[in-house]
Amino acid sequence: MAVGRNYVEHARELGNEVPAQPLLFFKPPSALIGTGDTIRLPRVSQRVEFEGEIGVVIGRRAHRLSQEAAAGAIAGFTCLNDVTCRDLQKTDGQWGRAKGFDTFCPAGPAVRPGLDWRSLEVICRVNGAERQRARATEMHFSIPELVSFLSRIMTLEPGDLIATGTPAGTGPLQDGDTVEVEISGVGTLSNPVRLDGQ
Repeated sequence: MAVGRNYVEHARELGNEVPAQPLLFFKPPSALIGTGDTIRLPRVSQRVEFEGEIGVVIGRRAHRLSQEAAAGAIAGFTCLNDVTCRDLQKTDGQWGRAKGFDTFCPAGPAVRPGLDWRSLEVICRVNGAERQRARATEMHFSIPELVSFLSRIMTLEPGDLIATGTPAGTGPLQDGDTVEVEISGVGTLSNPVRLDGQ
């Protein structure tokens, strides 16, 4: 599961309002890759962008949780890149295709338990140059709010992964780039980028 427009400045940079409730979408299992794996840029898109995010991994079955109980359902946190075809996102009117290509959900390098979500900071770099930096406390909807909200719509199962939204600074990826997402206390997710051969 993933959340859109959860940082005010990112919503503004794309000309959008921050939603009154969490804006949800899904990424398919085939989008998931690990650190060191290659992000493949589909030829159908002219603008594929990185989106560094904090990933939340669910550790136990969660159904209709309060915000206070949400922390107990979290197994840990991981780095995540919500790769997006920005041009297709705009033309399609919904986000399934733009965010659903194979390799479009790098995550890792580990799931770290026991961290206070309020201490987390996400940093994204492309070819070593910093492009994004924000703290979890800057989210419009906090991590406990998101887990509680989702659990009141669908039962969350152990291993479910929640992408919590990206801060301002997203930008395009090119063939030959290396994109990194780092989270304090978690580690660094690193992926090479290549143009898909198909």
